[in-house]
Amino acid sequence: MDRLPPSGMLRVAGQELEYRLIGAEPCDRATIVMLHEGLGSLGQWRDFPERLAAATGASVFAYSRAGYGASSPAKLPRKLTYMHEEASSVLPELLDKIGFRRGLLLGHSDGASIATLYAGSVEDHRIRGLVLIAPHFVVEKTGLAAIARSKIAYEQGDLKKRLARWHKQVDDAFHGWNDAWLDEGFKSWDISEVLGYIRVPIEIVQGENDQYGTIRQIEVAREECYCPVEVRLIPGIGHSPQREAPDLTLEAVAEFSKRLLRDHGEGVLPRAA
Repeated sequence: MDRLPPSGMLRVAGQELEYRLIGAEPCDRATIVMLHEGLGSLGQWRDFPERLAAATGASVFAYSRAGYGASSPAKLPRKLTYMHEEASSVLPELLDKIGFRRGLLLGHSDGASIATLYAGSVEDHRIRGLVLIAPHFVVEKTGLAAIARSKIAYEQGDLKKRLARWHKQVDDAFHGWNDAWLDEGFKSWDISEVLGYIRVPIEIVQGENDQYGTIRQIEVAREECYCPVEVRLIPGIGHSPQREAPDLTLEAVAEFSKRLLRDHGEGVLPRAA
């Protein structure tokens, strides 16, 4: 297998995806793969991937999904099953292409839902655990109301200008997410069933004031999961703990990740032939 450069573009499922790798290649070291939020991108993780790699000793791989950042455009309008398709078609190929052999999935918001769908639908013994930051398992009226407000902020406020810093095609990035969530058919979106099929430990990190999801999301996980579920509820913050309370979030994620990787055996993996 060719060596994976520290950054660049990776062709996956017919799309060019921008990525960054911190640390050794995934074929050589346990790796945390990061999946961004519905309006996120590689760049919006800021320095969190580097700090996470330093705190855990694991490699960290982060990328922008199609339609975000500098990655290929996405086909719009997005299907209401776009997160299911990402989990079943794109993520498996990406993990194979980067030489992933052992580690965790860390997802934020939509990325957390994609990680949940993957772990609950694909039997992948390489996955040792999930870190889910502000996950969505079911749709809540309060979350939809916040998403509707974001549309007003995009069309009448400065949200478009702020997002344009991070996305090559900002209108596609915003409407691909916003239009799907505000579609009438999305009100019945519910992935709670897959939680019962996850067989690795889960950590949920959520802000007490998350405008897109209440503690109902945590309750659903505890009701449906047979695997261990740990929760870190951070007071006084909203939907993006890694940006609003980076030190507390890093502490929570690093402690959980190190414990899981230690339990499965630390050390550098031999390189695959």
